[in-house]
Amino acid sequence: MSSTYNVLFLCTGNSARSILAEAILIAEGKGRFRSFSAGSQPKGEVHPMSLALLQKLGHDTSFARSKSWDEFAVEGGPKMDFVFTVCDSAAAEACPVWPGQPMTAHWGVPDPAAATGSEADRMLAFSEAYRMLRNRITLFTSLPIETLDGLSLKQKLADIGKTTS
Repeated sequence: MSSTYNVLFLCTGNSARSILAEAILIAEGKGRFRSFSAGSQPKGEVHPMSLALLQKLGHDTSFARSKSWDEFAVEGGPKMDFVFTVCDSAAAEACPVWPGQPMTAHWGVPDPAAATGSEADRMLAFSEAYRMLRNRITLFTSLPIETLDGLSLKQKLADIGKTTS
C-alpha cells in the first residue's frame, strides 16, 4: 500500500452519510488519506441538512456532489485502498469490481435523511450520524496501517464498523 491512501465511502443515495464521511476524512486525513464518496443510486443532489451541518461545523463543502460509484470503477479512475459502505442497502448490493482489490468493511449508520419529526429532530439525526462516522474515522486514521498484516487490518476495520459510540 502507498503512503497516501484512497478511501471511498459508499451509500445508496450519496446525499447524506457518505458525504458526511467524505468531509470528515478530508478534515481528519492530514494528507495521509484522500477521501471520496459515491452511491449506487445517487440522488443527484446533496441533502440540504448534510450541507448545513457540515458548514456549521466548519467543513468546506465545495467538494460535495451526489455521484455514482461507476465514476470510481472505471479504467484510469483513482485506485482505492479502502472502500467502506455506510448504509445497509449499499452493503447488500452487488458492488462493482474495484481496481486494485481494496480492503472493504461495512460501517452501517442509520439514515438521517429518513428521519421524521420536527426540523430539530431531523437535524439531531444528522448530528448523530456525523458523530458516529467521526468516531469511526478517528479510529481508522489512528490505525498503524503500514505495520498491520492484511488479516489483522481487515479485522480491525470490521471491528470499527461495530462501534456504537
